[in-house]
Amino acid sequence: MLLLWDELADHWNSGDMYTVHDWINERWSRIIQESTSGERDVLARFLQAMAFAALAFHFAAERNEESAELFVDDALRTLPEFAPAYAGLRIGPILEGVRALRDRLDGKSQTLWLGAPPLSFQTERIAV
Repeated sequence: MLLLWDELADHWNSGDMYTVHDWINERWSRIIQESTSGERDVLARFLQAMAFAALAFHFAAERNEESAELFVDDALRTLPEFAPAYAGLRIGPILEGVRALRDRLDGKSQTLWLGAPPLSFQTERIAV
């Protein structure tokens, strides 16, 4: 399966994290069904980590801090293994955004929630 990161980036950068989650979930489901590694497939784990981040940002935007906190924790457990970049996507800024959201949820930040950081590419993109 060829993943088109431009399509994901368009959804992500529009701020529609619910659509991002659906886009990711559709591909994640297909990968775990087709891969001999199932949920342990590296790309499946990456997509799951990105879905956790997207849901954390979605729930933060909806002011559902309890749900945002759950997904922040999941994202912080999984995203670091893919930073600073994976398959041509810059993961560092996403991870920093999740950490900033965690600080805000913990009351360690006085800044308002500014939304998810943009999804951007390295100069060399890798098709997966």
